Amino acid sequence: MPATSGSSTPSGPVPADSPFESARSSRDAAPQYVLPLVVRIEKATPPARTDALRTAARALLVLLSDERSVGEGEWSRAIRDWEDARIRKVVRRARGAEWRRASELPGITVTGERAEVRVFPPVPLDGWPKELARLQVSGTDLNDPEPPAGPDPAEPVLWLSPELDMSAGKAMAQVGHGAQLAWWELSETERKAWREAGFPLSVATADPDRWRELTASGLPLVRDAGFTEIAPGSCTVVADHPALRG
Repeated sequence: MPATSGSSTPSGPVPADSPFESARSSRDAAPQYVLPLVVRIEKATPPARTDALRTAARALLVLLSDERSVGEGEWSRAIRDWEDARIRKVVRRARGAEWRRASELPGITVTGERAEVRVFPPVPLDGWPKELARLQVSGTDLNDPEPPAGPDPAEPVLWLSPELDMSAGKAMAQVGHGAQLAWWELSETERKAWREAGFPLSVATADPDRWRELTASGLPLVRDAGFTEIAPGSCTVVADHPALRG
């Protein structure tokens, strides 16, 4: 079952410049776009799950802050059209020649410890480039060979819900949503500092007590639209950026 597409909606106060100011109905009526992410999964050397999630979130931030995505940049219109509708992201996998073909399309490749994720400017929901449309959505399940290190509380942390069982691809899309909501709420000065530091962040699953605290904290909270895997309205990620803590 395709498991990695989705859209997010914010919980709590909406920043003045957020595209979620417009009514839900107007977002649904707008032309729909999707942001493609492709994770490289070679048979012999798949990335660790947490590394892939962290890299996907960083890839989203790198795209949003790229000069081509802002102002009058060549990707800025596609970004605006995407943000004016449902914020959909789809993660697909590639290896070998598939990855090389995907890497030739306009986009940005971000690397982690071993993970490689390429993010592309948004495309119409029914207008995927053929090089990406033929890639598989399923098969993005990944594992952590060893327990990942705990998050650094001095850095942003994307906390995953302990109540949901998501494939790696679905979780990659969700942490991307969380990173994006945090980005929208930061000031320009805070954004610049995060960008210049290389977008450090951690991804971790909260324990149940911590999760209850986080979802009531006022930090950016992702509620999934429920297109795949989980029920509509499910809380998936809390974006715990130090600059946004009360």
